[in-house]
Amino acid sequence: MPAHAPESDPLARERSHLAASRSALRAMREDVEALDIRDVTANWVNAIVLQAQIDDRIKALADLSHTPLFFGRLDYLHAPGAELAEGAEGEQFYIGRRHVHDADGDPMVIDWRAPVSQPFYRASKADPQDVALRRRFGYTSGELTAYEDEHLSDPAEAAAVSKLLQQEIERPRVGPMRDIVATIQPEQDEIVRSGLSGSVCVQGGPGTGKTAVGLHRVAYLLYAHRDRLARTGTLVIGPNRSFLHYIEQVLPALGELEVKQATVDDLVARPGLEVRGADEAATAVVKGDARMARVLRDAVRSHVTAPTEPLMVVRGSRRWRVPAYELAEIVEELQRRDIRYGAAREALPQRIAHQILVRMEQAGEAPDDRVQDAVARNAAVKAAVKEIWPPVEPAKLVLRLLSDPEFLAVHAEGVLTADEQKLLLWPKPYRSVKSAKWSPADLVLIDEASDLVERTHSLGHVVLDEAQDLSPMQYRAVGRRCTTGSATVLGDLAQGTTPWATRSWDDALTHLGKPEAVLEELTAGFRVPREVIAYASRLLPAISPGLAPVSSVRETPGSLTVTEVTETDGLTPAVIDACRASLAHEGSIGLIAADARIPDLGRALLDAGLPYLSPGEETTAESRLTLVPASLAKGLEYDYVVLDEPAAVVSGEPDERTGLRRLYVCLTRAVSGLTALHAAPLPGALAPTPA
Repeated sequence: MPAHAPESDPLARERSHLAASRSALRAMREDVEALDIRDVTANWVNAIVLQAQIDDRIKALADLSHTPLFFGRLDYLHAPGAELAEGAEGEQFYIGRRHVHDADGDPMVIDWRAPVSQPFYRASKADPQDVALRRRFGYTSGELTAYEDEHLSDPAEAAAVSKLLQQEIERPRVGPMRDIVATIQPEQDEIVRSGLSGSVCVQGGPGTGKTAVGLHRVAYLLYAHRDRLARTGTLVIGPNRSFLHYIEQVLPALGELEVKQATVDDLVARPGLEVRGADEAATAVVKGDARMARVLRDAVRSHVTAPTEPLMVVRGSRRWRVPAYELAEIVEELQRRDIRYGAAREALPQRIAHQILVRMEQAGEAPDDRVQDAVARNAAVKAAVKEIWPPVEPAKLVLRLLSDPEFLAVHAEGVLTADEQKLLLWPKPYRSVKSAKWSPADLVLIDEASDLVERTHSLGHVVLDEAQDLSPMQYRAVGRRCTTGSATVLGDLAQGTTPWATRSWDDALTHLGKPEAVLEELTAGFRVPREVIAYASRLLPAISPGLAPVSSVRETPGSLTVTEVTETDGLTPAVIDACRASLAHEGSIGLIAADARIPDLGRALLDAGLPYLSPGEETTAESRLTLVPASLAKGLEYDYVVLDEPAAVVSGEPDERTGLRRLYVCLTRAVSGLTALHAAPLPGALAPTPA
């Protein structure tokens, strides 16, 4: 659309365009709702599929009243793609969450993912990218209330920090995680728009927006490669259900409804195998070690037995003999090809049948493929295959490894030490797969064994968030889901809180099967106030030496309060008072505490008349306080955080380093303010400096 001359009342004009755009979006949705598919579907199956696609399209065209339809405008000096000729007429584009066109098909809002929208995020005074004006819009409850202009190509105008951008970043949050489509920064946009063929690993400290970057990357890839990803699928993997519930509205708000979400435990779940057990930390570390893949591989392959007897196949009046050495050659050749155990087992009867067909042809017969298939199904051939290459049930294989010391010792020799093997063995073996008390790590082993037998289905793209907490074997489980696709790996080495936490992204990407992935680092923080992140960063030398601290762009005086509570006053009453004070502010409140202290704090809150939510439950204007166990805090954000007894958070973990990492996570969940209350001494790095 051509650029317009300056208006006498710009805000009124923009509100008029917003109203017209909403009307156009409503008309687009009504057009889809009015579609009659009765004459275009051949059968009821096609009708169901087509109707489902129409229903999804209607949902994607929903106009969310609380969500701005567009958040920016670009006025180009010239028409994009045109020659930069003197006097060429520029164009004006409104940038929003989805494309909206009028009755004539002319665009009223351009999707933020379109190439013409990219300068909204990347253009600057130093590199205006042919943009004359970039306008940002401010909204209150979905109503357009303000705008702010940057004349990027005007050398007389100095570069300035956008106040509307800052306000949008700092806007109080109630409800699930929001998209950041209006506030994406240039370094974030580069990651979001990187190609589908390559994998990306994003190291980002608290508040750098790595989760949002990963979700917006999915939305961008679905826009740029929709047909391909519609066939191959996409998946977002998070650390727990609370986290997935927190982020689940981001993609639908951007019009993307088809992306599935799961935890790693969901990926490896098996029908009939219930997780009823838990491993000690030392055992879980061994089960999660990449060396277990070698043990499992050897155990699976051990089922193949070298043939010692010839095979005799009777067809009609003829008898065909395959000597033992030829059978052995076939088996050796299949083993050298290093294909899946199950695929090789399926190929074996056909290879045997081929040898017999060669003999038939030498005897003057003319057998065809049907004869070969019949020979492959011959009872004698099937019996030989069962003897040489028996079927393997992955769960039974893992059950035997964890129950039978001799079987484990044979296949772990030279791979695991004797002490490590002892850690793996169950104190009391279980009789069957169904009766076994499987742990989460056991199901990962079964998943590995299953892939050795039969190839795991690969998706087109996988986003793995909070990746630093995965074991090497869990990385392998995720990697199997994107062997032919790509991955976006998101995490922060300083927030690793499992005994097997990732120490190096190079190692992690190797286990994932994506060693060529590009490593990007986000160090600019937009969510956590500078005072809070600086305080938490005192822990970095102890928990992740060499990792650069986040540099927050938000200076918020008074955002950090650390108070020692005397035994006389009592810590719990002080925590209740701090929650009341936080609730006087606008936005969400998180009370974070060591897991062991959650029951007592929950009772105290209810006694004080302060109802609370659990992590994953959606906050509302009426219910804004969430009681958060430290173990579930990762990835969540609250406007104001009250942190109960930091020392208890540290002591609740198996070792001090893991405890300090857990504390680092808890300290960095606040967007506007953190109040830390303690009766016990603070960890050394956080203790107040003597005057």
